[in-house]
Amino acid sequence: MNKFFSAGLCVIFLSIIYISCGNNSPENYFNIAVLNTNRLSGFAGNGMLRQLESPSEIMTGENNETAAMKSVDIVNSQIEFLETNLSKLKELKPTDDTKEMLDASLALHEYVLPVFKNEYTQLAGLYDSRASEDKISALSGSIKDKYLKGYEDKYNKLIAAGKLYAEKNNIKVNWGN
Repeated sequence: MNKFFSAGLCVIFLSIIYISCGNNSPENYFNIAVLNTNRLSGFAGNGMLRQLESPSEIMTGENNETAAMKSVDIVNSQIEFLETNLSKLKELKPTDDTKEMLDASLALHEYVLPVFKNEYTQLAGLYDSRASEDKISALSGSIKDKYLKGYEDKYNKLIAAGKLYAEKNNIKVNWGN
């Protein structure tokens, strides 16, 4: 009898853990859908250009040696982050409470990801090959002209939905204003 009681408790305990693992907290929804889009700051504008113009330094050896990252590595890192976050977004179960925010975040991710894979990868290649300023300016201007307005519209829609969601779920956020 004691054996069955212990086994029953174990099954109940494991069931609770299994069920709770499937439920995402409001903070988790918010972090994946809204907070992670901070990585897009500067998209189709000067912020991303500054990153490509002046890449960060990375450690290259054991003697604390550093070298500038390649611009294409910066773009590839951004693509990897966006693909990972998009995958996490798609795994979140939409609810009445989260649908607007998740839809806005998905729309934003799906809007910027092809630009990173295409135009920003090309632009990074121009920087890495030390192409002429005219070529770089032409492509960066094209990115801004084609994508900035759409990005801002989608980003602002996401932030508006995120603010409502955060307020409704008592998530403390410093919106910077």
